[in-house]
Amino acid sequence: MTLSDEEGSDGNELDLFQEPKDYYAPPKPATFTSYTTKQGVEVKLRLVGHNPLWGHLLWNAGQIVARYLEDNAVDIIKDKTILELGAGAGLPSLICALHNAKRVVVTDYPDADLIENLRYNIDHSISESYRKSITAQGFLWGSNVDALQHQLEHATQGFDLLILADILFNHSEHERLVNTLQQTLRKDSTARALVFFTPYRPWLLQKDLKFFELAENAGFHVAKLFEHVMDKVMFPEDPGDEILRRTVFAYEVRWPS
Repeated sequence: MTLSDEEGSDGNELDLFQEPKDYYAPPKPATFTSYTTKQGVEVKLRLVGHNPLWGHLLWNAGQIVARYLEDNAVDIIKDKTILELGAGAGLPSLICALHNAKRVVVTDYPDADLIENLRYNIDHSISESYRKSITAQGFLWGSNVDALQHQLEHATQGFDLLILADILFNHSEHERLVNTLQQTLRKDSTARALVFFTPYRPWLLQKDLKFFELAENAGFHVAKLFEHVMDKVMFPEDPGDEILRRTVFAYEVRWPS
């Protein structure tokens, strides 16, 4: 075959490695949802159109931890420093900013779409007066926490509150999550991590709960706060016990006294 045989009819060389324009499905557009606070304020949230890291959903545990934060805002939010891991759309962190947290660092996997979406929600979901206290950045669980600690006035002090909502299904990441808790939760028994989750795969509930065993082995005190059963399941077609798939389990992790 000669070079001319590999040319198109217009004389231009063909790119044998270029897929046709319609080879890939177009990216899904962003969607919008909202959460209404106890005071009746509507917090509008943009969700990424689709993401392999599940940032395109507003998860049950995120909604329930947001309500718990509202109910206990005076004790655990006001004037506190807060870090959220695996935040998705960032609802709990936005609630913290609205309730006068001192500093909120909202994080997710360092994927450009996820972090840009978090920053969009900060800019569009809360008023300017609250935005000064909250920032979004990418973070890999278990990695160096210096960039997170530098958001605080006293870099070595740690955060008063950590939020982990619906991320325990990542069983391979439990050790890294516990390591991050050890490095970022302020070394005081009044500091706490709120760990809320739903067993969307009920047959793996014991693996979800292994996180708390690892936390206790790392020196933390673990206490179950409550269970909340949602009105409906997130994924109707999924198998397994429906009540478990509707239930949010709420735990608190602290340093011992």
